[in-house]
Amino acid sequence: MSQPTKVLITGAGGFIGGHMTAALLQQGYQVRAVDIKPQWQWYQRFAAAENLTLDLREKANCYQAANGCEWIYNFAADMGGMGFIENNKALCMLSVLINTHMLVAARDCGATRFFFSSSACVYPGYKQQATENPGLQEEDAYPADPEDGYGWEKLFSERMCRHFREDFGLETRVARFHNVYGPHGTFDGGREKAPAAICRKIIAAKLSGADAIEIWGDGLQTRSFMYIDDCLYGAQAIMQSEIRQPINLGSAEMVSINQLVDIVEEIAGVRLRRRYILDAPKGVRGRSSDNALIRELLGWEPAIPLHQGMEKTYAWIYEQMISGGGKDAVVNHY
Repeated sequence: MSQPTKVLITGAGGFIGGHMTAALLQQGYQVRAVDIKPQWQWYQRFAAAENLTLDLREKANCYQAANGCEWIYNFAADMGGMGFIENNKALCMLSVLINTHMLVAARDCGATRFFFSSSACVYPGYKQQATENPGLQEEDAYPADPEDGYGWEKLFSERMCRHFREDFGLETRVARFHNVYGPHGTFDGGREKAPAAICRKIIAAKLSGADAIEIWGDGLQTRSFMYIDDCLYGAQAIMQSEIRQPINLGSAEMVSINQLVDIVEEIAGVRLRRRYILDAPKGVRGRSSDNALIRELLGWEPAIPLHQGMEKTYAWIYEQMISGGGKDAVVNHY
């Protein structure tokens, strides 16, 4: 398969998009990086990329972004952790404008491959009611009952990708991300996810001398968390593969939120009391990734241990917090 001369990354000012921009530049690709945020707010910005600030909910901007790019990684979305998606369903649904217009622009501008970052939130709630979740298989997505708002938007966009491939010949690839974490991302402000939020809370307690932190829910809910390096490798492998169906991209190392707190406390060298906020947004009861299909088709699965990834994540967030960084700070500027 011939490699593209130019790749578009949407959502490049965000967490995953910023890391993918770094990876592709290092591999020698020409990269056009696009995000809605002003560039001084991007988590990572690289002079070697063509950096554009565009609102991709507008169709004309999608054509400007896609023009001349052979491959497109579409990470752009209005999203965040459970606290955000449970309280902003309409905003999450509006991301369908990005996906619709980007697919049309990709087709009309002659792109040959299109990667869509879907989510484990497409999976039915009735499959995630127990903490001992055995792992969600790709076929479990139907009959559909996804996360309201965000999950429905992702599931609908998966179908659009399929039909653009079937009807127009645009080779689309879809990965269902399971809880990606790592450095150079949101850790405060309301859009952060559990690994970053727990790091922030424990660091804040350690720095202030507090003896307790708040935990959303009872701490028994279970999840699997994938380190960013596994996400980048998997997304590129799926993009370059002939896997045309949606496929899980996530770790199978399932832990409870209490166990995640235990890991971060061990890294931080502290032990704190836990105040459980039972009426806080907490999502499904149990979720993990079944990786049988990705092992079969790629001979690989995400395998970076949670403790190892959390050490790096904690260290980066700690440095940001002691230096005064936060949701409005420039995290990395090249």
